[in-house]
Amino acid sequence: MAAHNELGKDGENAAVEYLKANGYRILHTNWRCGHLELDIVAQTDDELVIIEVKTRKGSEWDAPEDAVIGTKIRNIVSATDRYIKWFNIDLPARFDIIAVIGKAPDFEIDHIEDAFYPPITTRR
Repeated sequence: MAAHNELGKDGENAAVEYLKANGYRILHTNWRCGHLELDIVAQTDDELVIIEVKTRKGSEWDAPEDAVIGTKIRNIVSATDRYIKWFNIDLPARFDIIAVIGKAPDFEIDHIEDAFYPPITTRR
């Protein structure tokens, strides 16, 4: 496996452990529907939480969360819609980002709740 893939996998594992330690119930990791993917799907008592994980070796470049824009957000929202329908979930959804920086096992984790909202589109 390529080094950047290993780092990403380690970052996602660290994010899962962080979420569990903070009372989240992990429903799925790397859930796929066609070409769409949700990194982590978790649940609190009253919310479905969709978490996009971004991992970087260091902070000398852009913040990891800055990579979650435009098309990425639309894909996450589309995958979430399919997930909710597939599993017949009746909870409000929240979109978080977990930025993981460093090397395992000493990652720095920044959990950004309500990191973005689904874009509103109008059709005519």
